[in-house]
Amino acid sequence: MYTARYLGPERYGTISFALAFTAIFSVLTDFGLSQLTVREVARNKSLAEKYFGNVLIAKLLLAVTTFGMVVAAINLMGYPSTTAKVVYIIFLSVIFGAFNGLFTSTFQAFERMEYQSIGSILNNVSMLVAALFAITHNFDVVGFAYIYLISNLLVLAFNSAVSLRMHFRPRPELDWAFLKPVFKEAIPFGLTGFLGMVYTYEASIILSFFQGNEVVGWYNAAYRLVLMLLFVPNIINVVIYPVMSRFYVSSHDSLLFVYKKYFKYMQIIAFPIGIGTTFLADRIILTIFGNGFANSIIALKILIWTLVFTFSGSAFVNLLQSTNRQSVITRMSAISVVVNVLTNLVLIPKFSYVGSSIATVITEVVLVGGIVFAAYRSGYGIPLSDLKYDTLKILASCLVMSAFLVYFNFVNLLILIISSAMVYFAAIYFFRLLDDDDILLIKQVLRLGRPMNEE
Repeated sequence: MYTARYLGPERYGTISFALAFTAIFSVLTDFGLSQLTVREVARNKSLAEKYFGNVLIAKLLLAVTTFGMVVAAINLMGYPSTTAKVVYIIFLSVIFGAFNGLFTSTFQAFERMEYQSIGSILNNVSMLVAALFAITHNFDVVGFAYIYLISNLLVLAFNSAVSLRMHFRPRPELDWAFLKPVFKEAIPFGLTGFLGMVYTYEASIILSFFQGNEVVGWYNAAYRLVLMLLFVPNIINVVIYPVMSRFYVSSHDSLLFVYKKYFKYMQIIAFPIGIGTTFLADRIILTIFGNGFANSIIALKILIWTLVFTFSGSAFVNLLQSTNRQSVITRMSAISVVVNVLTNLVLIPKFSYVGSSIATVITEVVLVGGIVFAAYRSGYGIPLSDLKYDTLKILASCLVMSAFLVYFNFVNLLILIISSAMVYFAAIYFFRLLDDDDILLIKQVLRLGRPMNEE
């Protein structure tokens, strides 16, 4: 919020372009190795040091190669020197982030998510402090790029210290006999990640090329609010992915239980966010970014619906990955990237960032629809009767919340958001959307009790 207000749409667009450009290349510094590490170490903890030592060297080689590709690409595209400098600095932060990912994947495999959480908090707090320092000292856009580099360095130092505290001291090694099958198994994860990044960020690059960085700033003001809200499924994925991977080899019934509950809760969360944000988009944008980003309002009203589909599809993505069907997601991601590029090329010249917002929603519908279809074909579908009744109750609860939002729209924004959420959950309780298992799970979470038995 502070960065966008200080830099304004055009310079904020430069930062947004650099983040988008480097995000696409960031996948090549990992190429699925972190996700594979989580899955395999979660199943067999004795492999942790072997994976860490080999993946560490592999990431180092990938990082050096990818940095050369970034330098070549940005120069071939003919961007100004200031933009190029911002890209270089942010990509260096991406490299440190790749090594952080190796630590966090190990923590995740051991289900020690508290260290990953602290690292995330440290990263965000350091970015906030650095941004405020940069604003008070009148930094330019290049100075703001260093914020990302410094924050990732601090997190890397923290992760290294935690590793030592856990007495986890693997030695770097390069065992090609071990790495060769690992790379082969990681390829679907890597391709999926690469295609996902292209799908997520290529719109900013196309907008920059056709419309300029000011338009990129308007688009990203809305889009980054949507991406920020993805912390909900991302946090749950961190916890659920190793558990579902373990259940796949130990308890089929537990796997199905977790998967179905995950989908239900994501639906409960997603729809009120989509509907509520659509009602309040103007107040949200103007409050956070100011009048200079008024053009972002319509983009937020459209883009928020990508989040609804993303939330709904996250359980199916986790299911396919934890059951060794990651290649399905790779194929659907490839199709989605093609759809996204084509729709952006058609819509951006005519409708600018609004067209890009529509293209993003269309692509997400195609992606999630294909993944859900694949899950049903593999025999892991959720009974349509459960879907029908749960969805109707969720929509009825959203209708009650919407009426409240319309009637009390004059209230302070923060108070309105909190009170409308309370109204929504009261309606959920009234319509009896939560069953006995749901209530038991919630009680255990609230009292930090032991997890439910796997049987």
